[in-house]
Amino acid sequence: MAHIAEKIDFKQGSKRSMENPDLRKALYKATDLFRAQRAATMAANDKWDDLRNRAREIKRHTIENLDYYLEMLEESVTRAGGIVHWARDGLEAARIITDIAHEHGVKRVVKSKSMATEEIELNAAFDQAGIGVVETDLGEYIIQLAGERPSHIIAPAIHKTKHEISELFAEKLGIPYQDDPQGLTAAARERLRGEFLNADMGVSGVNFAAADTGTIAIVENEGNSRLTTTLPRVHVALMGMEKILPRFSDLSLFLSLLIKSATGQKLSTYISLITGPKNETDIDGPEEFHLVILDNGRTKILSNPHTRESLYCLRCGACLNICPVYRQVGGHAYGGIYSGPIGAIITPQLLGVERAPDLPFASTLCGACRDVCPVIIDIPKVLLKLREQAIKSPVSIVSRRADFLERVAVRLWRFAMEHSSAYGLFTKLAYWAQLPFKSSTRSGDVLRSAPFLSGWTETRDFPLVARTTFRERWKRSLKYGGGGGGDG
Repeated sequence: MAHIAEKIDFKQGSKRSMENPDLRKALYKATDLFRAQRAATMAANDKWDDLRNRAREIKRHTIENLDYYLEMLEESVTRAGGIVHWARDGLEAARIITDIAHEHGVKRVVKSKSMATEEIELNAAFDQAGIGVVETDLGEYIIQLAGERPSHIIAPAIHKTKHEISELFAEKLGIPYQDDPQGLTAAARERLRGEFLNADMGVSGVNFAAADTGTIAIVENEGNSRLTTTLPRVHVALMGMEKILPRFSDLSLFLSLLIKSATGQKLSTYISLITGPKNETDIDGPEEFHLVILDNGRTKILSNPHTRESLYCLRCGACLNICPVYRQVGGHAYGGIYSGPIGAIITPQLLGVERAPDLPFASTLCGACRDVCPVIIDIPKVLLKLREQAIKSPVSIVSRRADFLERVAVRLWRFAMEHSSAYGLFTKLAYWAQLPFKSSTRSGDVLRSAPFLSGWTETRDFPLVARTTFRERWKRSLKYGGGGGGDG
């Protein structure tokens, strides 16, 4: 993941996003739609919690026995005529896929939407190898033209307004400016049809893989994945090793949970089930099928029992749609491929918490993400574990300094709580110390630009410490039998 900064700065990224009102407008509109559709679907299903519990138990069992099921999957895919490759990291996965392309003289590749290919920067690897590649999912096609990364797991161009897409198509495709969504979609469709017909290789992701049959499942609404995996003579599927399920019969449960959580649909328009390359009786399909199983830090996550459930994720995006932080700042602020609550726990584990120390703190810990997760990943619990790692890790002098100041502040507070006279002294000192930073607003006097509080007061009002303390007012009330007077 070379395009990711050496150290992700979520604070700077979120600050840039907050300065873009059009971004927040686009985020609200799209996520509100997803949430409304999901809520309507949930209301009609009184067994939803039972299904989630069952799915979570299957994922727990599978992840804890991952080596066994991965070996079963390899045997099943091979028996069906496919070829399995193992990739320890993104560089090895990209090399394997480009080598396959070179072996078959591939000049042009079509890709369906896949977060795993984004994770390993496969498009850049194809470019370096002199192989043309085009994204065929409309959202991915838009961000490829824009030279950007996805901003959402299931809606890559969620951050783009209709006006921005219209300008982009006019510039990159040379078509007249139009802001009609149907017209823009038709223009993209016309360009992409020729790509499908001329491609030598198709690359896809994998939503699920059944270990017992070697079948991969791909879920979509546009049909581009089906064309990508059917028309070219070679199909390469890249799968994060956690996407495996024990049995083909498990697919019905997980497909239902994924689709309802992602878009609120009862069923996606296209669900492709692929088992190896085409055989003699098939009319269409690839002559070769390759499955690349990607580690890239996943075994490291697996080794930690406290954060292992991060691997249960179905990549539905429901936690992004509900998250108050994501809905304000969008996906790019998170600095990695995965954004929102799931990105806040996966990215630090894949890259190392020292490279993404802010992300575990990019949450209110409200628990909404856990409530909507189709496999009930306890994201707040994992975030707290990662925060503990971030605090203990000597990532920078700034972190150590912040940790030192926090420890001093907590000890002073404890001392004040244990000694009445010290508490009274500190409150008096706090009143006089705040006066240079006092600011008047419509709602009253507040604190602004105070040292150590600027992160709060830049966007929120911080109330002033009262001149007359509650204890003083209480004593006055007891003495005179009336009110304690104003704050003065």
